[in-house]
Amino acid sequence: MLIAADRCWIDGALVPDLAVEVVAGRVSALRPLGSDRPDQRVALLMPGCTDLQVNGGGGVLFNADPTPHGIQMIAAAHHRLGTAQILPTVITDAPEVMEAAADAVIAAFGQPGIAGIHIEGPHIAVARRGTHDPRFIRPLDARTMVVLRRLRAAGIPVLLTLAPELAEPALLREATALGVVLSAGHTTATADQARAGMAAGVTMFTHLFNAMPQMTSREPGIIAAAILSEGWCGLIADGVHVSAEMLRVAMQARPRTDRCFLVSDAMPTVGGPDRFTLYGMDIHVQDGALVNSQGSLAGAHIDMLESMRRLIAMTDLSLERAIAMATDLPRQAMGLPRLALASGVRIRDLLALDDSLNMLRLPD
Repeated sequence: MLIAADRCWIDGALVPDLAVEVVAGRVSALRPLGSDRPDQRVALLMPGCTDLQVNGGGGVLFNADPTPHGIQMIAAAHHRLGTAQILPTVITDAPEVMEAAADAVIAAFGQPGIAGIHIEGPHIAVARRGTHDPRFIRPLDARTMVVLRRLRAAGIPVLLTLAPELAEPALLREATALGVVLSAGHTTATADQARAGMAAGVTMFTHLFNAMPQMTSREPGIIAAAILSEGWCGLIADGVHVSAEMLRVAMQARPRTDRCFLVSDAMPTVGGPDRFTLYGMDIHVQDGALVNSQGSLAGAHIDMLESMRRLIAMTDLSLERAIAMATDLPRQAMGLPRLALASGVRIRDLLALDDSLNMLRLPD
């Protein structure tokens, strides 16, 4: 099969007018099209997205089904929407749930779509817990360190979101030494506390602006510290969690413009029914947002490809930067190898789009 692409995302750049030869479901060659007649023409061909924050999808919540089957269902739902790899994300819960989630990822790792695990909480600030259940919030402790050691011994990439001001610096350094990526989130940290966390190993900030104190003229807080740092900042671009203006502020004020990336913070409604249960509460889609019975946000109802489209629409960001924020940059933040459009890659892991960035089906 021969696919003609107006543009291909290769090594961080858009390369025009290439033909992609496909044999037995894998890319066999990339070359100029010449006078050949393609079997399919697409506007853009790129590796599938990578999402570092996926709580659920396809009607499955990872916390409620922390099993290899649950992970596979979530990954499959996001794959159908253009995301090639995810970090299944377990949020604040009983220690047994975190441990079961770790077991599930160890068992599922190596299967299509699973890039590691994101543990978001329970080591967070109660005052900035969002929808996380306060019953399970606790400081970073020996029990979690055992889970982290087990995951890393199995070669699993691990992202841990916590409130750095509440964690012992020695434990932060120990986690960093294990190769765990530490991200500050659901936090009340001041700018000084954020910088102290970075000195102890924090390299990332979880869904910047959300679940953290907002910056003011006299209290810049963790948001200003994050924006002015060289750390990685995850952004939710659903138009609900962060306004277009604040997205632009965050991206344009960075000393390094390549240190922001997209996350979905997706819940089971992505690729699934329009409601689910979390901590015994009904969560449902309302005007494009996910809310609980009190009207508070509870995750996001968006996938990565739609995030990329909305980011461009809200900020006039270039297509190149938006693609990078959905593909290469989250992988760099986690130390993962780039998903390349190259010979040997499975066609199922590529994303074909039309001029409006809508998905086009590629044959398996």
